[in-house]
Amino acid sequence: MQFPLSLPKSRAEIAVLQSERKKIAFARAKAAKWYRKKLDHIDPEKLDDPTEWQKIPILDKDILRQLDHASFLENFCTAPATEVAEYWRSGGSTGRPVFYPRTAEDIRYALLSWGRSFPCMGIGKGDLCHIAFPIGVHPAGQVWARSAQMFDVGMIWVGAGNSCPSDVQLDLIETLKPTVFMGMSSFALHLANLADARGMDLAKSSVKKVVCTAETLSDAKREKIGRTWGAEVFDVFGMSEAGLMGAENNAHDGIHVWTDLYYVEVVDVETGIPVHDGEVGTLCVTPLWTNNATPFLRWNSGDLVRFIPQSRGMGPWADVFPMIRHANRTTGFFKIRGVNVNHSEFEDLMFRNGFINDFQALLLTDEKSGRENLKLLIELRRGTDNDQARSDVARLVKMSFEVSPDVEVLPAGSLASAFESSIKAPRFVDRRV
Repeated sequence: MQFPLSLPKSRAEIAVLQSERKKIAFARAKAAKWYRKKLDHIDPEKLDDPTEWQKIPILDKDILRQLDHASFLENFCTAPATEVAEYWRSGGSTGRPVFYPRTAEDIRYALLSWGRSFPCMGIGKGDLCHIAFPIGVHPAGQVWARSAQMFDVGMIWVGAGNSCPSDVQLDLIETLKPTVFMGMSSFALHLANLADARGMDLAKSSVKKVVCTAETLSDAKREKIGRTWGAEVFDVFGMSEAGLMGAENNAHDGIHVWTDLYYVEVVDVETGIPVHDGEVGTLCVTPLWTNNATPFLRWNSGDLVRFIPQSRGMGPWADVFPMIRHANRTTGFFKIRGVNVNHSEFEDLMFRNGFINDFQALLLTDEKSGRENLKLLIELRRGTDNDQARSDVARLVKMSFEVSPDVEVLPAGSLASAFESSIKAPRFVDRRV
């Protein structure tokens, strides 16, 4: 199949392409109402000079969420309505969603950006993928599924658990025998929990690779998914504002970024000045090709990452593409009895325990005393001693976070049923009054 852009042969080739495409991206942005007078002091012939490039204002979600859809189109969209091929929903779960128009030319490069992930992860002809991302206005599921055709990869268009029940998803895995499962890490864990409850060993299924995105994939989550699925786990990264930006290869030491499609910077959260390689900063992205309708410059995705120039792996992906590595920081936490409990750290504590299938943390207020309590609902691997597990979990949480939880062991499959209607499992619920 003819691709709109071939895989670059060297980093020098990418540097030349970036220089050319940054000028085009800059010119397109100047046509957008929001950028008027914000770029006039910048010399388009000097965009390769970091000092000149950093004069461009950083754009973030808070700016967009101040606008309704009509105002967003008026301020940021440069393509006429007659050229819009489809809309993509922003990926955030909080605040007002934004719907980005995409032209046919945008879609060509978007399909390439998603499709490149397959050969990078060693997925190709003969593989059959079970995709469990939402199939709809959010692009992750439907664009990824479409891109598989460009790379001769088989695809089962399943969709998320809120549209295709989890029991049916497990039936499809048993019946159609896919070699790859693609879904959010929380949903992969959810399916593993449900499979154990019904006596199905996913580690003996046909699935040999699990591909996750849209959530932070901690080491503990990766290990648990790999163990319960008996599969190699890959992480990929993308966003509706740009496209799928990169994927891991088999070295699993970071996500290779398609720098011929996206110009990326890692900058200080407060100053916006680029940090040194390997230091943590916020990721800013300038799409070089998917900018025909919304020509964003220096889009602040809000992701805290490190820029890693070189992978330990080998092959074309390691040779030509640098990496980003998520810092595994999160703003998600709850505060109980004066103690801050980080969601990511709490998840890691739970998932590193082989006897815990799944959990849910409930923050409650005692009706009589008004005291804040942490109630921890857990499901256990079959054959586990309930009383011993309850005691062990309570001790671990107390040692790690200085909070004594009320631990309740649920029958197998209870949380799976409760999480069924959610795309992302609600493992932390605040019901305090």
